[in-house]
Amino acid sequence: MSLIYVLNGPNLNLLGKRQPHIYGHETLADIEADCRHVALELGHDIRFHQSNREYEIIDWIHEAREDAAGIVINPAAFSHTSVALLDALNAFEQPVIEVHISNVHKREAFRHHSFVSQRADGVIAGLGTEGYQLAIRRLASLIKAAEKK
Repeated sequence: MSLIYVLNGPNLNLLGKRQPHIYGHETLADIEADCRHVALELGHDIRFHQSNREYEIIDWIHEAREDAAGIVINPAAFSHTSVALLDALNAFEQPVIEVHISNVHKREAFRHHSFVSQRADGVIAGLGTEGYQLAIRRLASLIKAAEKK
């Protein structure tokens, strides 16, 4: 059973309470339950984390280098500001899928650029919380393809 890290950036702990017209009514716990269900269905396990602290997310990426087959990451606002996250992800040799609940391209101009996208093997934006499930499915396909090589 391969391990997938699902990492979440700042303010995502407020899902369901913060701007539901943008982010919906689901909570982070709801997303975690959905991710666990999909991962188990596909024969994978997950480690699910959220932090408002950039260094914690970087530490989890470093940890993932040792035992993860892939990372799903919603870096939230760190997408647009963090070269440090990009550098950490560049040191991770397995697939990475970036997720955004909202369509960042329909929002403020500063949200249109993501440092993380420069490393990600795929980006899912604007599909709501379902994007996480789709990201896990895609990651599972990439992991399976890598195992065949």
